[in-house]
Amino acid sequence: MLTGLLGNLSLLSYFAKKKETEAVVVQTLGVISTYVVIAQLAMAESMPLPHFAVTSAVVISGLFLNFLNYFGWLSEGVWRAWEDFITIGGLSVLPQVMWSTFVPFVPSSILPGMIAGIVAVAAVFMARAGKLSEQGTKLVQSTSGWTATLLFMWMPVAQMWTNYLNPDNIKGLSAFTMLLSMLGNGLMIPRALFIRDLMWFTGSAWASFLHGWGNLLCMYCFRSISKGFFLAATLGFSMWIGLTLWRDTIACGNRSPMKSLRELVFGP
Repeated sequence: MLTGLLGNLSLLSYFAKKKETEAVVVQTLGVISTYVVIAQLAMAESMPLPHFAVTSAVVISGLFLNFLNYFGWLSEGVWRAWEDFITIGGLSVLPQVMWSTFVPFVPSSILPGMIAGIVAVAAVFMARAGKLSEQGTKLVQSTSGWTATLLFMWMPVAQMWTNYLNPDNIKGLSAFTMLLSMLGNGLMIPRALFIRDLMWFTGSAWASFLHGWGNLLCMYCFRSISKGFFLAATLGFSMWIGLTLWRDTIACGNRSPMKSLRELVFGP
């Protein structure tokens, strides 16, 4: 849950910097809803009070700083410090989450997170000290957004791994929740494609396909949903992707959807 919270805060910062209002609203709601659940855990004494206090400070600070930056009321130095914080946090958490997914097949260890954290601190320090090339500095600056995207992209992988190890867990999944995940992320694909934002497009397409449709496929294979439900979801998803590519091709004056995809990956 804390991983999802960090991901939401990182993506909120990314979209606030780009002034993408709708995406900012979505990520803000994600932060608030996750924090409400964490607060309930703290009230039920399932989360230590010091941990909750630190989490609350990060959430409040993150929302406040992003709000100020969105309206252009924040100094560049403070914003850069916040970006450094979420970059280090994201790079530290991502390898640890990936490693933990495969425990007990791999030994339980915090070493991946520690190593990644040290590398992240060194990279941020070198970027701020001017020790990296211009391209290297830009790479470090874009890291927080990509790590947040990869955190969310890893969630369906972990879910499918759990399904593989314990198929009985599939019975606890909600088909409508998976459908909403597919629809919600799918609705962001056209905007991401239109503005040629590869990170946004990658995260939305991956989540819509794997977290939404992929889990529906697992549920269908294990007979947790009907054939009609799965086929309707598949048809709707396919039509939406086709419509997105078609309309983007027309809007951008391209002859083929492949040109839109090439521009997305390699630039105009």
